[in-house]
Amino acid sequence: MNYRKIFQLISYLQYPLMLIGLFYALAPYLKGFDYLKENPDIIFENYNYTLIFMGLGISISTLQDTTKTQNNFSKKIWENPKKGKVAIGVLSLMTFSTIAIGIFGYFSSAYEKLQQLSIGILIFGIGLIGFLKTALEVFENHRLDKNVFPKS
Repeated sequence: MNYRKIFQLISYLQYPLMLIGLFYALAPYLKGFDYLKENPDIIFENYNYTLIFMGLGISISTLQDTTKTQNNFSKKIWENPKKGKVAIGVLSLMTFSTIAIGIFGYFSSAYEKLQQLSIGILIFGIGLIGFLKTALEVFENHRLDKNVFPKS
C-alpha cells in the first residue's frame, strides 16, 4: 500500500470543494440584483461559505505529492532559487495577512455578520498555512541549486 498515492488521490477532493466555494461566491448574483437589494446580508453569508470551502480545498490540496510539479509554469518557478524565494515570500505575506485580518475582524467588529465572515477568513488562512508548508517542500524538492549532484 503506497500512502503517497492514496494521499495524492485524496488531494483531488480539492476540486469539488473549490467548485462548491465558487458556487457560493456566485449564488447571490444568480438570484438577481433585486433579491440582493432586499437581502443584502446574504452576501456576507455566502462569502463566508466561499471562504470556508476554499480554505478546506486548499487544505486538502496540501496532501499532494511534493516531489512532482503540476505544470511547466510552476516547475520554472520552483527550480529557480530567486523565483522560488519570491513565491515563498508572497505566500507567507498573503498567509499571515489573511490570518491577521481574520483575527482583527473577529475581535474588532460588533457586527455579527462580519464576525462570521472573519471566521471564514481565518479558515481560509489556516488552509494557506498548509499550502505554504507544501510550497516550501516543493521548493526544496525542485530547486536546482541544492538538488544537483556534484560532478566528479
